[in-house]
Amino acid sequence: MNKRQTYQEQSVSQAVLQCRNIVKHYRQGPNTVEVLKGIDFELHPGERLAIVGASGSGKSTLLNMLGGLDQPSAGDVLLNGQAFSTGSDNERAKLRNQSLGFVYQFHHLLGEFSAQENIAIPKMIAGHSKKQALLEASHFLQQVGLEHRQQHKPSELSGGERQRVAIARALANNPACVLMDEPTGNLDRDTANTIQELLLTLSRDANIAFIVVTHDEQIANAMDRVLTLENGLLKS
Repeated sequence: MNKRQTYQEQSVSQAVLQCRNIVKHYRQGPNTVEVLKGIDFELHPGERLAIVGASGSGKSTLLNMLGGLDQPSAGDVLLNGQAFSTGSDNERAKLRNQSLGFVYQFHHLLGEFSAQENIAIPKMIAGHSKKQALLEASHFLQQVGLEHRQQHKPSELSGGERQRVAIARALANNPACVLMDEPTGNLDRDTANTIQELLLTLSRDANIAFIVVTHDEQIANAMDRVLTLENGLLKS
């Protein structure tokens, strides 16, 4: 299928993520500030979506809604058919751990742990033994080309290597979807290109859906779809 063909052709398959009329507003004294004014879209297995927009347009706010890290003022987000709004905090955390991966502009690796241990932590939180989690972490490091760096701590890795470890950690529980907030924003162009190619390869090989919030036009245009957040609405 040509990447510019719409994923409406996949409507017979279960959407990985559904965003249903998401509204988000904040109170500032006597005033109400509307950030999101009714966001609707679906994401299907293996689809790669870029969300772009000016600084302050609400991209990170939307990403927090999609990841169940914040609750919308109205509307709902469904992950693998399960609504975030219907569960307890613990249930939402479990759903995130099992079905979502997160990658940020700053890697947020734990400095006292090795690359392998950083990747193993989500597996152990999900209930896997330490031995099994470390074994699978080695596999994911191999996928991102860092099998030779698994015992190195974040301070011993380059920026691009740390981001690849962060991507491997996001993949640790075989998520249906990975959410990325400016994953190349802190990298030089050559390293950003390497990360871009890695994301495309992983998405294709593992059929993982990606949502990338980015200012990087090159990585945005490499995705299957690009949506622009403007005045609280998503536009194609």
